[in-house]
Amino acid sequence: MQNRTAIGVANANIAFIKYWGRADDDLNIPVNGSLSMNLEGLYAETSVTWGQSADTLVLNEVEQTGKPLQRVAHHLDALRSRLGIEGHAAVSSVNNFPAGAGIASSAAAFAALTVASVAAAGISLSERELTALARLGSGSASRSVPAGFVEWYAGTDHETSYAESFAASDAWNIVDVIAIISEAHKATGSQEGHSTARTSDLQDARVAGAAERLRLCKQAIFDHDFGTFAAVVEHDSNLMHAVMMTSRPPLFYWLPPTLTIMQAVRDWRADGLQVCYTLDAGPNVHCLCIRKDVDQVSAALKNLSGVVDVRVARVGGAAKVISSGEC
Repeated sequence: MQNRTAIGVANANIAFIKYWGRADDDLNIPVNGSLSMNLEGLYAETSVTWGQSADTLVLNEVEQTGKPLQRVAHHLDALRSRLGIEGHAAVSSVNNFPAGAGIASSAAAFAALTVASVAAAGISLSERELTALARLGSGSASRSVPAGFVEWYAGTDHETSYAESFAASDAWNIVDVIAIISEAHKATGSQEGHSTARTSDLQDARVAGAAERLRLCKQAIFDHDFGTFAAVVEHDSNLMHAVMMTSRPPLFYWLPPTLTIMQAVRDWRADGLQVCYTLDAGPNVHCLCIRKDVDQVSAALKNLSGVVDVRVARVGGAAKVISSGEC
């Protein structure tokens, strides 16, 4: 293959209804469907150049070996196999937010890697096909390909496990105000955590109710019903972390300030603010609120002990290729 380079950009996303646990480890097919929104301004930008003698990875300007390179090379293997691409690739990626801290850095990275790899190979695919390919690198990466509010269908095989937008970016004025209490890379990543979900006595119950929670959440978004949205989003987040904490071995992602923020958010909502919390696999707290309450929520978070930074993200757009051509 000629040396062709493409640069892809993809946003992180925050799940309202969570994906935790796989029905198929090789294909990253989840045990339940999930809902999310893309996070405008929190992104990974990834350059891929085919025609190399070996796969290489530079992440945030640092050359990588070991597990990070192996994971990227494994995804490139999947793309080579499924798309008939020959040769190896030089990959360079940067993200503008903490990686491995519960802000979906792998989702953004593998979505950007997928769209850039396909474009650099000179191949044109549908968005649905791109979401399925991104899923192979990181399950939640499938949700970072489409724009706005996104549903990832669990499916039963590669073709039926894909993501698509169910509402545009401007469908509801929800904003994610992220309370960052740690930028440290978590000791146990989501990839390993998914594999232990089935060891929790609570996982079957979580999965059994997921479809109904998804239905309620989706309808609340259509209806702009923040009360129902808050109740189901917080409940779903709590259930996922309960599974994590009761897995064998247990996973404890929360830190003391995490609990402080969660309780504060509930208190603020009782006092009239339209805000709720959700957490991915990390200690940082995503505080979802109506746009008019953003300034008040941000200021209140900054006054809490243990909060080292606050990031604000509106609903974001789709993954895209920003440059492509021969080099």
